Amino acid sequence: QLQFVESGGGVVQPGGSLRLSCVASGFTLDNYGVGWFRQGPGTEREGVSCISSIGGRTNYADSVKGRFTISRDNATNTVHLQMNSLKVEDTGVYYCARDPWAFVTCDFTDHDFGAWGQGTQVTVSS
Repeated sequence: QLQFVESGGGVVQPGGSLRLSCVASGFTLDNYGVGWFRQGPGTEREGVSCISSIGGRTNYADSVKGRFTISRDNATNTVHLQMNSLKVEDTGVYYCARDPWAFVTCDFTDHDFGAWGQGTQVTVSS
């Protein structure tokens, strides 16, 4: 079955780091662009970052630029999100999803993302 499984979330203090992983099952990840999204308590889901399938181009939300890094390992069907200098505002459930048309570039604001995972909780608190 087509599935994404997110992991790596946890509870950290402001300024700390986490590395999230998104493993794809049932399809070949290198045929898709992949995006990371998050949803805080009582807020709508927002795009965080994405990476294209062939071009490897990345995009980041302004709120995380310079602190987060997205990468992919097609050999293991995995996309990572390295999160440094975490802030309280980064708290939320983080999800990954695929975009079948993001070959050269990606845009986490489009409507083509699907196959959403169950998410992993990230809590930044003192």
